[in-house]
Amino acid sequence: MKILAIDTSSSICSVCITEDEKLLYKKELEDSKTHSQKLMPMIDTVLKNTNLRLEDMDLLACCIGPGSFTGIRIGIATIKAFADSLQIPVVGINSLESLACNVEASYFNEEEHYICSLIDAKNENVYYGLFQDSKDHKKGHIPASKLEAKTITEVIEELKKLDKPVILVGDGASHYQYRIQETIKKCSFVTDAFHRQTSVSVARCAFYYYQDGHYGDSNTLVPLYLRKSQAERALEGEK
Repeated sequence: MKILAIDTSSSICSVCITEDEKLLYKKELEDSKTHSQKLMPMIDTVLKNTNLRLEDMDLLACCIGPGSFTGIRIGIATIKAFADSLQIPVVGINSLESLACNVEASYFNEEEHYICSLIDAKNENVYYGLFQDSKDHKKGHIPASKLEAKTITEVIEELKKLDKPVILVGDGASHYQYRIQETIKKCSFVTDAFHRQTSVSVARCAFYYYQDGHYGDSNTLVPLYLRKSQAERALEGEK
């Protein structure tokens, strides 16, 4: 199964093509202000470097958030257009689960544990995803127990209550690492490279969702916003 996956939910614009779980080609660019200009040329590049066409894709996948409001809309609109014109099934993957897949790619331990994905939302706020991983779960498909927007203080209080070790991932985990370690003793962090959001993890998650029958057409792609945009919050403040 050939999958075209994109992630435009962060400052990194990431595009890849995979065959099942095998990466065929990946291209990334870190500049959130140019996603709208760079995405289509990047897609063209990965197609040319794999000698494939859009028509050869069996599945399209994109990150639906949370993250950059503008970036999320760019990614979803692009995949919707491809799906509608070529009638290719789609899967939307939230960025917190995508990050949790990074843990499975970088960390192996038979002991049951939690995975905590944290995306920095500025001003002491984070997007927070909690996942309970066990040997019974498929690699790349870990059910979420929580997807929320919280302050980092609130997250630390929740992590204190966990009954198993926790592995943290994401730029929020990296940014608040020392603060978390001061309070949470049974915790570990992935290496720096795996804190990055990437289309490869989106593709991996999408592959398992498709196998389980969880896919649809373009109408099933809906942005996941865990809090209101900065403009909406500013408007409410003025009122």
